[in-house]
Amino acid sequence: MRLLSFLPQALLLCCTLGSLAAAASTWTFADASLSVTSKGSAAAKDGGVKEKLTPSQPLSKPILLGSSDTLKITLTTQEGKSAKRPHQAFLLLQDQEGRLDVSYPFSVKESGKAKVEVTHKDLPVQFLTSSLATNSTPGLSASIIIASFSTTPGYNSPAFTLQVKTDSNTPVPAAEKPLRYGKLPEIHHIFRSDPKSPPAIISLVFLAAVVGTLPLLAGAWLALGLNLSSLPKAFSASPISHACFVSSIAGIEFVFFLYYTSWNLFQTLPVLGVLGVTAFLSGSRALTEVQERRLAGTR
Repeated sequence: MRLLSFLPQALLLCCTLGSLAAAASTWTFADASLSVTSKGSAAAKDGGVKEKLTPSQPLSKPILLGSSDTLKITLTTQEGKSAKRPHQAFLLLQDQEGRLDVSYPFSVKESGKAKVEVTHKDLPVQFLTSSLATNSTPGLSASIIIASFSTTPGYNSPAFTLQVKTDSNTPVPAAEKPLRYGKLPEIHHIFRSDPKSPPAIISLVFLAAVVGTLPLLAGAWLALGLNLSSLPKAFSASPISHACFVSSIAGIEFVFFLYYTSWNLFQTLPVLGVLGVTAFLSGSRALTEVQERRLAGTR
C-alpha cells in the first residue's frame, strides 16, 4: 500500500527530470573557427584573420571583408553534447535595422562538421551599393542558425559583425530590375503566306506529257479488244452504279484541278472523301455487273 501511495510522486519526479533534460538539450555548435583570407602574395604573407567562435558570445571586433577576401566558417553542430547533422544550418547576414537579409547554408556532413564560404560576389548588390559598405556604418549582423524537426530547441544567436569594404577602383554592379508581372505589349503574329502554284510553263510541260499518253492508252485498249458495243448493255443492267462510278472518277479529277488552281487542303479533303466513298461503292457494284456478264459469256 505504501508503494502505491508513492507511485504518483515517482511519476511526477520522472516527468520533471525528463523536462529538465529536454530543456538542457539544445542545438549548438563546437570547434568553431572563422577565417578571412585574401588573394595575392601580400595577403598570403599577412596571414589574414583567424578567430574562434563561441556559442552565444559574439566577437567584440568587427570582421572586415574586402573585395578580394573570402570569409570561411567551420564548426561542428551538436544536439546537446552529441555531434549530429541538423535539418538546417545557415549563416544569416542582415543590416542593423533588419530590413535586408540574406542566408548562406552550411554544407553539413553526417558527423556534424559544417562549412560555409562567403565572398563579395555572393553578397547582394544592395549590400555593396548601400551605406553599409562604408566604414562609418555599424556593418552587417552575422548570426548562426541551427534547427531540426525534433523537439530540441534550435540555436539562433549573433556571432560577429561583418564590415563590407569596397574597392574604389572596381565598379559596383548595378542592381537588376526586379521582375514584375503585369500586362505585356500586344503580340502581332505574322503567318507564312499560302503556298503558290508553280510557274505556268512547268504546268504546261506536265500537262503535255499527260495528254501525250492518251493516244498510247487508246491504242492499248484497241489492241486488247475494247468492246464499246457493251456500253448499252452495261448501262441498261446497272445504270446507277455505272453512272455514279464514272461521274465520281471525273469529279475526283476535277477536284484535283481545283486544288491545284485555287482550293486549299481544307476545302479539298471533305469533297474527296465523299467522292472516294461514292467511287468505292458504285465501282464495286459496277464490277459485279461486269463479272456477271463475263460469267454468262455475253462479254
